[in-house]
Amino acid sequence: MAEKEMSFLDHLEELRWHLVRSFVAIFIVAIVIFANINFVFNEILLAHLKPDFTTYQFFCKVFSSIGIDSSFCAIKFKQTLQALNPTQQLMTGIWSSLILGFVVAFPYILWEFWRFIAPGLHESERKKSKGFIFTSSFLFFLGILFSYYVILPMSVYFFYNFEISDAIQNNFKLEAYISLITNTLLGVAIFFELPVVIFFLTKIGLITPGFLRKYRKHALVVVLVLSAIITPPDVASQVIVSVPIMILYEMSIYVSKFVLKQQQKNVTKSPRV
Repeated sequence: MAEKEMSFLDHLEELRWHLVRSFVAIFIVAIVIFANINFVFNEILLAHLKPDFTTYQFFCKVFSSIGIDSSFCAIKFKQTLQALNPTQQLMTGIWSSLILGFVVAFPYILWEFWRFIAPGLHESERKKSKGFIFTSSFLFFLGILFSYYVILPMSVYFFYNFEISDAIQNNFKLEAYISLITNTLLGVAIFFELPVVIFFLTKIGLITPGFLRKYRKHALVVVLVLSAIITPPDVASQVIVSVPIMILYEMSIYVSKFVLKQQQKNVTKSPRV
């Protein structure tokens, strides 16, 4: 029996329930995180303030093995974070729990999104799109790990130790520090979704491989500028950040090329009237 065609209002109602379930999932995960907020802050969000953090030790060993003295081997964080109003710790804990709730629930949110658009796809398109959730989730969490273990340690170390005058002391607010952590995590994770975004933009005809190749040099300049902003001002740090992003850009070119080839095959196979 043919599926009944849905009206515009029916689609809105369906979308509303998908969004409701997504928000419920985020809130449930956020509640679990908030119930363990001390562990989350001490072991995850504030971990970059510990001299024995994995990344610092790794860079120390690497530079030492090639005979280079590295400041990563003598890291010290003297200052503590400041909460400047009575509710700041509570509100920061709640907000951080919601953001981490979104991160953990991301695959489920994607699944709800796929369930919403799946009825409008052909059977062949549904089969091909089944890997969408896995691929998008993999890239998202890869971005989370890259920002957590590479970008954030270098950024935290740099900002804590950068001084323009001995008369100025770095006393950071709790809210500002957590915003740096969460914004970087989400920003980089979303940027790692570039191949998926390019896939859909190519599908609807807004992007082509030729366009991406044409502006490859411009993209490299933008990536280097962003790397210079979010990392310490040394060439090694900028290269460490830039290389994975440019690899994603090159992957996006191949993704766009693959989509166009598939579309051309479908046009060739379609029967002529």
